[in-house]
Amino acid sequence: MDHLKEPMTPLERRVSFTLANVFALRMLGFFIVLPVLAEFARTLPGGEQGLLVGLVMGSAGLAQACLQIPMGWASDRFGRKLIIVLGFGCVIVGALICAQAQDIYTMIAGRLLQGCGAVSAAISALVSDHTRESQRTKAMPMIGISIGMSFMVSLGLAPWLYAHQGMAGIFWLTAFLAALAIAMVLSVPAAAKDRKPAREAMALGPALILVLSHPKLWRLDLGIFVLNAVQMAMFVVVPGFLVRSADLALAEHWRLYLPVVFASFLIAMPMLRRSEQKAALHQLMRHALGMLLLVQACWLVLWMWMPAPYALAGAAAVLLLFFVGFNILEASLPSQVSKLADPALRGTALGAFNTAQSLGLFAGGAVGGWLAGMASPQTVFVFCAILLLVLLVLAGRQGFSSTPLHTSP
Repeated sequence: MDHLKEPMTPLERRVSFTLANVFALRMLGFFIVLPVLAEFARTLPGGEQGLLVGLVMGSAGLAQACLQIPMGWASDRFGRKLIIVLGFGCVIVGALICAQAQDIYTMIAGRLLQGCGAVSAAISALVSDHTRESQRTKAMPMIGISIGMSFMVSLGLAPWLYAHQGMAGIFWLTAFLAALAIAMVLSVPAAAKDRKPAREAMALGPALILVLSHPKLWRLDLGIFVLNAVQMAMFVVVPGFLVRSADLALAEHWRLYLPVVFASFLIAMPMLRRSEQKAALHQLMRHALGMLLLVQACWLVLWMWMPAPYALAGAAAVLLLFFVGFNILEASLPSQVSKLADPALRGTALGAFNTAQSLGLFAGGAVGGWLAGMASPQTVFVFCAILLLVLLVLAGRQGFSSTPLHTSP
């Protein structure tokens, strides 16, 4: 296993760092509107209809879910950088439409166009194209860190920007971030895969059938679906717990999230490196699933029995455990997809993977909100526990190991 201890080459480090920052800019533009968008949408003509407000929030995610696979396949066929640039172009145009929107229907149209910039799979595939297999579990965590930090920055920055620049200012910032991301993508040297894409790539239908019929690959897709559904469902109800039980005002939540997420990275990243060196990543992923399952039980205990003076400390400990497990899986799952897929199928495979991720975010929010409203917040944690338990059983003893998927038998 000596190859696992090899350092990244200067080119691998440069490309991984650059594309992690591209991912950070994309996700910051996505996350930064979420803390304030629903309240703003209610002030627009038509905003009195809850369904339309929900469409403003969810339309970008649904568009991404629909387009991740086609965009991933297109990056296999026509080149990664071309598809990424076109995707960010959609984000820019959609953000400018939203910035000028005078009614909720125009806002929905702009958000749908923003969602058409479904470039996550193409960016991940471009990272894989530039890195050796042994280095991908170093490169992919950079993307995971960038997503987590973007989420944290958005929590603190969005309320301040909204107060000083309004919703239009936030969307103008989103357009600027997308333009900056295009410039960074164009600075990345072309990989061999990007120089001759069309002749190697399969047609979308056969490629998709091959990807979806691979049992370990769809288990990885199920894994990212469950992981993001659990995250979104939890955060439908956790903020309310922090406000009512821990006496932490909504505007102050970033003071809890930021140190907890930062600490979780410091814990999770060394665990990932050691497990990769010892060829024990599969076991670590199962342990991470166990952590997330334990988190759901801890939330039930906190919600029902934790005295108010200790609720904040208890929530911090549970969130730390959650983000350690979450970061391990968020970094490991895409690297396993990259290892499974032949280069000519990598964009399609990562497109299916990112579609499952987007659907998980949508389903977790929808089901979590429905359960919290129709039953109780505690039932959300029961729902999350059931999802995690099913995944743990389906993963099996070798469910996340990497048996390569090739274009030919």
